[in-house]
Amino acid sequence: MSEIESSFETITLRNLDAMNEQARDALPYGVVGFAADTIVQTYNATEARLSGLDPATVIGVPFFEAVAQCMNNFMVAQRFEDEPELDAIIPYVLTLRMRPTKARLRLLATAGITRRYVLIER
Repeated sequence: MSEIESSFETITLRNLDAMNEQARDALPYGVVGFAADTIVQTYNATEARLSGLDPATVIGVPFFEAVAQCMNNFMVAQRFEDEPELDAIIPYVLTLRMRPTKARLRLLATAGITRRYVLIER
């Protein structure tokens, strides 16, 4: 996969979901994948390093209720509930467990793939 195909703006949900863990860990932005019930299934090394959270403590935990409570609002969590087809980049400020940090979030979901993703570029 070329750098253009795996950049924050261009990677497709299908390509992201098909990547193995090592490939997702090599991406320069955070990747969090979760099921429809928001239980975290994927937490890449970049996000672990930038957030300071060990993936072992995040996998299996409800994302919006326990890991990223600052995203549990109408701009992020509610969009996954309301929009079965979602590919949106939004400016955001991360606030949980850190000083306010400007970021961009890319929200990805589609009816054909059970895992949903939040990409985080700081």
